[in-house]
Amino acid sequence: MEEQPNNPLHGIKLEEIVSVLVNYYGWERLGSIIRINCFINDPSIKSSLKFLRRTPWAREKVEALYIELLKKR
Repeated sequence: MEEQPNNPLHGIKLEEIVSVLVNYYGWERLGSIIRINCFINDPSIKSSLKFLRRTPWAREKVEALYIELLKKR
């Protein structure tokens, strides 16, 4: 496997990213920060992962929010 020292997302699964964000913000707050239906209407990890894997622009927003959270900590 290739080393990626400047990539903070290297080796982190999307499921872990979504779980950390939900644990930190909660579904309601996460849905207000990133306005996508999978966070607003009947949210679940499974439905969110399905949507985010098919929707690059939404995944980019989620990953960017996760990176911001890492910087805060």
